[in-house]
Amino acid sequence: MSPNLRASLYMVSSMAGFAINDALVKSLGDDLSISQILGVRGLMVSILIVLVLWQRGLLSRWKEALIPMVGFRASMELAAAYCFLMALVQLPFASVSAILQALPLAVTLGAALVFREVVGWRRWSAIVIGFIGVLIIIRPGTGGFAPASLWVVVSVVFAASRDLSTRALPASLPSLLVTAATALLITVFGLASVWISGDWVPLNARHLQVLALASVFLFVGYQFIVLSMRTGDIAYVVPYRYTNLLWSIFLGYLFYGEVPDAYTILGSSIVIAMGLFTLYRELVRPRQRIPQVLG
Repeated sequence: MSPNLRASLYMVSSMAGFAINDALVKSLGDDLSISQILGVRGLMVSILIVLVLWQRGLLSRWKEALIPMVGFRASMELAAAYCFLMALVQLPFASVSAILQALPLAVTLGAALVFREVVGWRRWSAIVIGFIGVLIIIRPGTGGFAPASLWVVVSVVFAASRDLSTRALPASLPSLLVTAATALLITVFGLASVWISGDWVPLNARHLQVLALASVFLFVGYQFIVLSMRTGDIAYVVPYRYTNLLWSIFLGYLFYGEVPDAYTILGSSIVIAMGLFTLYRELVRPRQRIPQVLG
């Protein structure tokens, strides 16, 4: 398979892992604080990652992860996760995921601004129209506006920074070490926060089972998104994030009986259409340049 095809499969697998993890975590929103969820789940994920690192003989290379860009990426992941969970426990599952679909457009925008990737007027227009779709979902200034939706918008900014910083990591750095650094930072933050605030709630068997299962799927999401962003071209890979919305709608209906409203469907359709258009433009631009080169 080509690098881009492999990267797209990695992204689809990552989105499935994240969606299942989110559905499990949402079920704990009424019982545990965000910090406790982040801390305990992060600890479980960290243990899982360390075991995999040990099995693959990578523990001896842990010093390779001690570089500023890994720390920056982990910090962006922490901020994105916290903001996302703040919204997830307050809003319908599909609504949160629909707003998150703006992430590919945000990454394309960031790639143009940070990496100076060429973005023509058509893709700039798609980015603008896509963010109009986000506004339709959020509906600011109307009776349907939910302030918690702004948490998702902020999460998109942090997540885009995370994905762009992934591209700047050394090619020789194992993805598992990047995942481990991220999980450890989130664990330390979550446990420290809940200890300082005194919001710790004794965990019962159900809490532990749900968090353990969520940890496995979160590990899948973490690992495959790193592989995806490091394997394929940004413009090719990021549209496959939209499969997250399909998973979220299905899981939201299956477990919570949630059905997206008309504004959410319309807004997310616009966002997804614009994201797919940016992919189309990325694929056709090389073919359009061929006659100019040959002529």
